Amino acid sequence: MFKFDEELFLRLVETEGLAYRSQIEEIVDGICRKGYSNIFMIGSGGTIAMMYPYEYILKSNSSIDVHAEIAAEFVVMNNKHFSKDSVCIFTSVSGTTKETIEAIEYCKSRGATTFALVAEPDTPITKLVDHCITTGSEKHSFDTFFILLYMVVFRFMHNRNEFPQYEQFTKEVALLPRAILDAVKAFDPKAEAFAIEHKDTDYHMMVGSGNLWGNTYSYAMCVLEEMQWIKAKSIHAAEFFHGTLELVVEDTSVILLKGEDETRPLTDRVERFAEKVTKRLTVIDTKDFAMEGISEEFRKHFAVSINWALLSRISVYLERERNHPLTLRRYYRKMEY
Repeated sequence: MFKFDEELFLRLVETEGLAYRSQIEEIVDGICRKGYSNIFMIGSGGTIAMMYPYEYILKSNSSIDVHAEIAAEFVVMNNKHFSKDSVCIFTSVSGTTKETIEAIEYCKSRGATTFALVAEPDTPITKLVDHCITTGSEKHSFDTFFILLYMVVFRFMHNRNEFPQYEQFTKEVALLPRAILDAVKAFDPKAEAFAIEHKDTDYHMMVGSGNLWGNTYSYAMCVLEEMQWIKAKSIHAAEFFHGTLELVVEDTSVILLKGEDETRPLTDRVERFAEKVTKRLTVIDTKDFAMEGISEEFRKHFAVSINWALLSRISVYLERERNHPLTLRRYYRKMEY
């Protein structure tokens, strides 16, 4: 596949990524023995978006009190649910994100437990937090983080006696990298076709819900806007009919992300509407992919990883077709603001 090294992907995500299971369990088990009041999942940009699926999973499957918070807002808002007994979870590719560092310092100054997943070793975040797993590579870091976060949140649930299927679940997590690889291979021609068709499209609506809302928000803002300078709007499927629908016309690009959790009827409703109005509806549905060896019970959770990997294939083809490097920035980390 174009700009995709299968061997490297499997080494980083499957061989090395899955090997962190015992370290994650040791960290989570220690936190649980110590006791905690709630979990804060904190990030900036793509890393707060990454937390939204796991907030959704915990809220819909566990009684654990969980809060996903934007780092810069969290530091100034005086959240009354936050205390020294909170567990604060962070992710960072660079390990240097200013707002995330400030949030970690804020949490530590108040005695809370901090735990981070970081790609780049020996960076400020790796040295600040109480517990850190450093994956060592920026490449495929989001794919790896997603898998590690499954292990983190479901271990917390298991330790609360809310997830007796934990052992089976982790066996199926181990199958996920191959399922991702199969999915991206199957989707690749569609990703290329999308990029060719939409290389000059100047506005996209992205719609999603449930545990895919984070991917919806992230792809619109962090990829289409930040990395490709294309105007985009992320719209929650539950809110689509409370304003946004009035902007849909025959040539509006609507990208609909469909998963397999309880909120699927919300995206079904958007699809029924959009296919009547626009000729430029793109539906990316995780049900179209086999996920070999993954049980029906867990498919809805793993849809997060599958969906993100599929979107990433669109990214590389947009980069090629638009001659616009994904690394190009005008302002981000280029100037003071």
